[in-house]
Amino acid sequence: MFDTAALRNELQALKDDLSRLFHTTSEGLSQASRSGADALTDQVQAALSDLTEALGAQEDHLETVLSERPVATLASAFALGVVVGLMLKRH
Repeated sequence: MFDTAALRNELQALKDDLSRLFHTTSEGLSQASRSGADALTDQVQAALSDLTEALGAQEDHLETVLSERPVATLASAFALGVVVGLMLKRH
């Protein structure tokens, strides 16, 4: 009635085709995700480099301002400490 050998061969061929298709698709997805991750890494590194430069410039400016006005800096730090202490005491 049924030719089991032919049916088995057809199923094996279908299994092989599906396996090859999934393998090809997974390789393509893997390469696409890898290239996307590389591009994202490059963007993050560029942003971090820009941020490092900007923070370096701001640090130099802040150091100059603080060294020019040491008494005002100390008074501001003390006032900030008092305010934070009062806020923490309330809660």
